Amino acid sequence: MREVAFIKQNKEKWLEIEQVIEGKIKKNPDDLSSMYINLVNDLSFAQTYYPKSKATLYINHLSTSVFQKIYKTRRIDKNRFLQFFLTEIPLVIYEYKRYLYYAFSFFFLFVCIGVLIFHYNKEFVSTILPPSYVNMTLENIKNGGAMDVYKGGSNWGSTIGIMFNNIMVGAKLYIFGIFGGVGSLYILLQNSIMLGVFQYLFYEHGALNDSLRGIWLHGTFEIFGMVIECMAGLVLGTSILFPKTFSRINSLKIGMKDSLKIFASTIPFTVVAAIIEGYVTRYALEMPEFLNLFIIFGCLITITFYYFIYPNIVHNKIKKQTLNGIL
Repeated sequence: MREVAFIKQNKEKWLEIEQVIEGKIKKNPDDLSSMYINLVNDLSFAQTYYPKSKATLYINHLSTSVFQKIYKTRRIDKNRFLQFFLTEIPLVIYEYKRYLYYAFSFFFLFVCIGVLIFHYNKEFVSTILPPSYVNMTLENIKNGGAMDVYKGGSNWGSTIGIMFNNIMVGAKLYIFGIFGGVGSLYILLQNSIMLGVFQYLFYEHGALNDSLRGIWLHGTFEIFGMVIECMAGLVLGTSILFPKTFSRINSLKIGMKDSLKIFASTIPFTVVAAIIEGYVTRYALEMPEFLNLFIIFGCLITITFYYFIYPNIVHNKIKKQTLNGIL
């Protein structure tokens, strides 16, 4: 069957499904299940015969949206909080996982740009970081206390200040996505270049190992969370730029709802990062190196699993239940 004929044959059905997704038409769980299975068959056909077609992407979006709607019609567990983080967010992450890859690609690119600029222009650090902060850092490195900057202030006071500052940065990364995603990328650019410059500063003065042992104790959750917040901004921005067959306002509503969930998922990691920075990072160079590595890699494995692996597990589990008629 030619693609045009395939689209013409199924167009009315897909438009009706859009109305179901938007809530304009109500369906019971059994109807939703049948609708999902029908879409899976269409998607399988499209992926086989039109793998690079926009129609295939569109059907995939519809099936994912119906899949989430099926989940929402299921009986709500007593612990709504756990359900939100253990099921709802992973399903949203799964649907928009390509934006996760985009955000990380831009992050690594921007960090490399920061490193390269600083490598060829030593004065660049003064335009990115306050000169007083740079001088203090260099003095700390010279005196053998590369992480002494984290020893100032009380534990709890530092934790609270860091927590609110990081949440505000994350909120900017997310909210600025309303400008077609460009705003989020701009904030990510600023922070990523700053990270690249800061790490290269330690490298140039022979203290890279000390900085890795200290900064990444809290930075694993903090920086990873920052990239996820950029992902949320991209989801928000592209919902305006690329509404597919939805009206632009309905696409924005869907994008706002889903991107807000993605942003909310970073809050616990931001809070834990602030606690680590306020209470643990100040002792980074005094603790055994294996303990540094244990915390850093423990955080890395945890957050990588949650955003890259766990969404696939949840999606496949519920998909199997749905196809078996378990609602």
